[in-house]
Parts: sequence; structure tokens; C-alpha cells
Amino acid sequence: MANRGMLIVLSGPSGVGKGTVRKAIFDSNDNDFQYSISMTTRKPRPGEVNGVDYFFVSKEEFEHQIQTGGMLEYAKYVDNYYGTPLKYVNETLDSGKDVFLEIEVNGAMQVRSKCPDGVFIFLTPPDLDELKQRLIHRGTDSMEVINKRIHKAFGEIQMMQNYDYAVVNDEVPNAVEKIKDIIRTERLRVTRVMPRYLEMLGDAEK
Repeated sequence: MANRGMLIVLSGPSGVGKGTVRKAIFDSNDNDFQYSISMTTRKPRPGEVNGVDYFFVSKEEFEHQIQTGGMLEYAKYVDNYYGTPLKYVNETLDSGKDVFLEIEVNGAMQVRSKCPDGVFIFLTPPDLDELKQRLIHRGTDSMEVINKRIHKAFGEIQMMQNYDYAVVNDEVPNAVEKIKDIIRTERLRVTRVMPRYLEMLGDAEK
């Protein structure tokens, strides 16, 4: 039986570039983990594809998943739900594959309470002015929504203390390499390696 995979969680304030960094990681040819697609009730942005960037669903369908225990985590953020389907994550981890989650801060804290052995990485902006400029340049939200997101970011950045690692997204390639280094290091932890050797020792004694 395969050892259970490692859960990698990337989150941070809205506009910090989580999606861009995640895409760059998965576009490289040296990753061997599975991306867990989040579910959301927000409308797709230009270029986003259902089932690739997110599962885009109605509010009613999302709330049905909540009521039936189908979500690993979920949060309501700026009037939309975001969450991670539980079945997909468990099946992938049980198969021995590592799972990569890109989720909002509130959702990450729910995952932390259920999966304390996960690897939790907080992506930060160089500063709040830079974060605001990124949101404006993205061109997908009104100033009212942008100001809501900036206000929300104050509280989210304070949540960094609940993570294992913090990576500044100054330049996407730099952030990607730091995250890859973290993942490589985590795979070498004795607590992750030891079960395989205990299994080998057990087989040798038979």
C-alpha cells in the first residue's frame, strides 16, 4: 500500500498572486504533485476555464455540498463561496500522491485543524501599496471591491503566524523556487520518511 501523500497548502491575501505562482509551479516540468481544483460561486474571469482554474458552481449547489459534508474547507469571501471538495483530496492522498491546494486564508485554517501534518505556505506581497496596485492593474474589480480586499488583507496578513513558511512574491520565479525548496525539504522530514522504512523492516522480519 502506498504511503499517504503530502498536503501542500498555499494561501495569502487576495491579489498577492497565488494563482500566478501556482500556475508557474505546475507549468514547470519538475513537479510531481496533483493540483486540487477549488470550487467557487464567483463568475469566471477572462481566460479562466471551468474544471481547470476552478469548478464554477451556483450558490445552491455549493451550499448543498456544505450540508452533505462534501467540503474539506470553505469560506465566504467578498460575497462568494470558495472551497475544496473533500472526496478528491482524500482519494489522491490515499493513492500516495501529494496534493497542492491554493486557497484563501480562512479556508487554510480549516484545513490546518483537520490536517495538521500538511505543509502551510503563506504568500505575501512586498508591501500593502504593491498589493493595492496589483489589484487595480488586474482590472477585474471595482474600487469598492478593491478597498474591501485591502481591508481584508490586514487581518489575513496577521494570520501568517499560523503558517509554517512565508514567501514574499516580489518576482514570480523567485517565489516559485522558494516554494519548491520548501517542498523538497519537507519530503526529507523523518516523520514523513520513517513509515516507509518501518514497513521495510517489518517485511524483512517475515
